[in-house]
Amino acid sequence: MHKLTSSLANTSVMKGYAIASIIVLAMFTSVIQAKPLHENWNTLLTQHVSPVDKGHSTSVDYKGFLAQRSQLKNYLKELEQISQSDFDKWSDNKKLAFLINAYNAWTVELILTEYPDLKSIRDLGSFFRSPWEKSFIPLLGNTYSLDDIEHELIRGDNKYQEPRIHFAVNCASIGCPALREEAYEESKLEMQLEEQTQRFLSDKSRNYIQGKQLYLSSIFKWYKGDFEKGFRGANSLESFLLLYPESLKLSENERTTLKNNDMEIDFLDYDWQLNDVKK
Repeated sequence: MHKLTSSLANTSVMKGYAIASIIVLAMFTSVIQAKPLHENWNTLLTQHVSPVDKGHSTSVDYKGFLAQRSQLKNYLKELEQISQSDFDKWSDNKKLAFLINAYNAWTVELILTEYPDLKSIRDLGSFFRSPWEKSFIPLLGNTYSLDDIEHELIRGDNKYQEPRIHFAVNCASIGCPALREEAYEESKLEMQLEEQTQRFLSDKSRNYIQGKQLYLSSIFKWYKGDFEKGFRGANSLESFLLLYPESLKLSENERTTLKNNDMEIDFLDYDWQLNDVKK
């Protein structure tokens, strides 16, 4: 009888341990699931991206990223776990933040594949294929290139109606708009995109006026059509720019000249040098 009682007691203890283990595992899983998806990327950005040129742009500490490449790879693995069906349930802002972060993080990873033995992201291409055309990114159940993410998933069919993404996705070059020092988030996306736009337009090394001549970044030449699709009523490049007269520091006379299409626009050469921290 004593042995039976002891056996039953042991069984109860084992069951108790099992139940406790299940509860702890469930709590641990809940904590993992509750962690913001882009938290690891945000941490890396805050550590390795710094403002330059009075905050108009940023430089990237690729050496620092290289030292923490395992953390970057872990983040990319987290992105890879998101299924297309889960993605489809998200709000547009959450989708767009996800895609911008994915583009930027995979661009950094691409640089690290050859860093420090390169001076430009274009060094990673070939005569037949640019680095943006390489299909190497596992995302949403498919394998994509950087071009696929930008031109198909983000810009395709104008699904997000958001030209400001051109100031958010970063091509690892000095001529690009700044790689933001934090991850894009669903709840802050509008503010983040607006800040990136103002930040880029106010950079006098990339966008400025001399007399009746307006000099702009080549981004506005390559993607001119995106700025003419009705964002806040803008149906031309000029009308888009007039949404941000303060950033461009346009006088009243210059605003009128631009509005009347009397201002000649030229596009500046693009600087493809790596946006690495200065040695």
